[in-house]
Amino acid sequence: MKDNHIIHLLEEAPFDSLSEGNHATIRGHIIGCAECRRAYEAARISAALVKERAARAVEPSPFFQTRVMAALRAQRQMPEPSALARLWKSAGLLFSAMVTIVALLSGLTLFSAGPEPQPDASGPGIVVVSPVSAERVVFAEPADDEMTNGQAFTAIYQVEDNSGSGYDRHQNGQRQ
Repeated sequence: MKDNHIIHLLEEAPFDSLSEGNHATIRGHIIGCAECRRAYEAARISAALVKERAARAVEPSPFFQTRVMAALRAQRQMPEPSALARLWKSAGLLFSAMVTIVALLSGLTLFSAGPEPQPDASGPGIVVVSPVSAERVVFAEPADDEMTNGQAFTAIYQVEDNSGSGYDRHQNGQRQ
């Protein structure tokens, strides 16, 4: 009898809806099984608590109906937004960000620093701006008037014959 527990009967249906035959089987089994007796008592107490709670009538607060009706009236009075307004509401931030970026890039393009004006040798006060090609900017071709890295290094580290720079003396084992 210990292998044939009645817990499955208690779990199949609500306690109050069990048949009289099921109640008799349960009462016969709980005499010898402490585990099933605890389950039976828990089911009986739970059913009593649920029945007691269901018997109480819960009254809403006095202003509940007034608030609900006012909210319904306000909702009916508001016109439904148009399709354009709903679209703007959902995509307005994205559109605003795109417009801001376009304006920023346009401003940078218009007001960015162009090539430096260089005086023309043909006469005083005449300024000539040398054109800059896209290929020169992209491929970083050095301009005719720009100094190459080799020229820069030669100018910085030029070896002096007689006096010698601090760098040359240091290389020869002498210190300043």
